[in-house]
Amino acid sequence: MPSTRNVFLLALAAALAFPAASEAQVRLTGAGATFPYPIYSKWFDEYRKVRADVQINYQSIGSGGGIRQVTEGTVDFGATDGPMTEEQLSQFATKRGGAVMHFPTVLGAVVPVYNLPAVTAQLRFTSAALAGIYLGTITKWNDPAIASANPGAKLPASDIVVVRRSDGSGTSFVWTDYLSKVSADWKAKVGANTAVNWPVGLGGKGNEGVAGLVKQTAGSIGYIELVYALQNKMAFGRVQNPAGEFVAASLSSVTAAASGAAANMPADFRVSITNAPGKAAYPIASFTWLLIPTQQAEPAKQRAITDFLKWMLADGQKLAEPLGYAPLPKAVVTKELQQLSKLK
Repeated sequence: MPSTRNVFLLALAAALAFPAASEAQVRLTGAGATFPYPIYSKWFDEYRKVRADVQINYQSIGSGGGIRQVTEGTVDFGATDGPMTEEQLSQFATKRGGAVMHFPTVLGAVVPVYNLPAVTAQLRFTSAALAGIYLGTITKWNDPAIASANPGAKLPASDIVVVRRSDGSGTSFVWTDYLSKVSADWKAKVGANTAVNWPVGLGGKGNEGVAGLVKQTAGSIGYIELVYALQNKMAFGRVQNPAGEFVAASLSSVTAAASGAAANMPADFRVSITNAPGKAAYPIASFTWLLIPTQQAEPAKQRAITDFLKWMLADGQKLAEPLGYAPLPKAVVTKELQQLSKLK
């Protein structure tokens, strides 16, 4: 029969061991889009307050990198602003087995930012002007294609310095998807993808890199996510939509662009809402997605991912607007909650 002292020591050992077991951490790693990085950082920090046992680390490396890493299995989830193609979905199934699901998280806008210190009014851009600038056929700021939409603006006769992404990017997908819809020349010569053969331009890595290049280069134009323009206090233009209205990117104009898509959202959530109809719709808007494999080797990780997604679709949406993102339409949230049951 054990002595009283031994019983005490055994009890003490068990008590000391219990906290270690109860504090077992689930560590999730993700990588991908820079477009939603500000909201994802906020979400992961806030969720840690709800679930201290779950730590989520996310690398903002661009959508192309997110798709590549989730396919290779080096991360638990990916993130993209451009839906995976059929070829990419097939590659995932071949390499990892199972499937990868797209879960929309928030809505955002891509805006044309520019550095023209002498121009104080918000510039207006037609679709033809933006396509021409990025095709390299419009090279001067006072070109009639720009000047005609901005009567009274003192546009310089200087060269336009075009800035674009150097990495595989969902922001680039949204931008080139829009240009492909509004310009037959762009669609034929360049097309829409996370990475394209750019006709002109200086390359910057990430939304941060493009924003930085535009800020330090007089006469430049680039495209970045709205939240980066707001955070960096950068001038960005209104863009003409299919109804002929010059619309500034805002929560309301992005929501207007998404309203039609929500009612006809496909089962896999892969949908484009660029150049959406409606007088109030901003034409370069998009959902952004988390890429979640349907199968995880560790059940604890899949449970943690599922629980996070449920939190994101409820409490997390309330944090979107203060950071410049539009929350998901309720109809989309309902469909996503139904899809969560497919995660094993």
